[in-house]
Amino acid sequence: MPSAARVLSRCRRLLPVAVPAMLCLTVPVGVAPRAAAAAGGWSVAPSGGDRPSLYAEGPPGAVLRDTVSVTNSGRKPVAVRLSGTGVRVAFAGQGVRVPARTRADVPFTVTVPAGAGPGDRAGTIVVRAADGRTVTVPLRLRVRGPALAALTVEHLSVHPGRLTYELVNRGTTVLVPRLAVRADGVLGRVLDRPARVLPVHLRPGARLRLSEPWPDQPALDSVDVRLTVTAPGGARDTATASARFVPWGPAAGVAGGALVLGAVIVVRRRGSRTTDSGGATTDAPGADGGPAPDRGPAPHRPTAAETPTRSTQLTGGVPK
Repeated sequence: MPSAARVLSRCRRLLPVAVPAMLCLTVPVGVAPRAAAAAGGWSVAPSGGDRPSLYAEGPPGAVLRDTVSVTNSGRKPVAVRLSGTGVRVAFAGQGVRVPARTRADVPFTVTVPAGAGPGDRAGTIVVRAADGRTVTVPLRLRVRGPALAALTVEHLSVHPGRLTYELVNRGTTVLVPRLAVRADGVLGRVLDRPARVLPVHLRPGARLRLSEPWPDQPALDSVDVRLTVTAPGGARDTATASARFVPWGPAAGVAGGALVLGAVIVVRRRGSRTTDSGGATTDAPGADGGPAPDRGPAPHRPTAAETPTRSTQLTGGVPK
């Protein structure tokens, strides 16, 4: 029977660079590496030595290879499924049936994201049996490359009670930005907030839309807003915007009052007219105390010269 090292070496020679397609299940359990975890008679551990966890390192876009071992020390076969979390992992076979007293060496690849910044990323290899029992193995990925801190501030806008803007990480490191805000009006500074740390972690290539409250905006002014963002490593950018504040509420009230006054004047000018005994004309009030509607000119009353003289005596209210 060939040795475990020879079998493992043969598997790795047959393993493609991008997505492996071979799975070796012929290693006896007596030469299995130390198990990282065990459950129900089977265990999982990194292959090729006494390693407590899996480790991969490479530049952005690289495809890295490794192997994980599933050891069945029981007397019955065990069926398991493999998956990865935290990093991009592809297995030679996601579903594996391991015979009794046998170790299955399962090759897999880890793909480093093309736009990943340098640094460490944590993940796990998850192995789950058909009965639901699960074993995990830690996986650490180190991305190589120069560390560059860079960001931009975009789309700064002034809204009622707040400012909105976007932060974009243009570098290769995770950024924790600091924000400073200033606004100058016609008569001086109306807003001055010193730099403070924002509660965000901006990953390389990420874009984040944020809002800054401004509840005490001026009622009447023309202001220039300046927003400055910095981050460790020398990252810095500034955005500016202008806004005019006009108290439309009071202005609309004055205009409305002028319209009401004009309507009153028009109504009064349309009131009816009557003639007093001296020949003067006056405005007669309406039934509700306001001006009466226009009923046209008063009817003509004949004078004494135009009416024949007639003597009438009243007795008991009845003419004789």
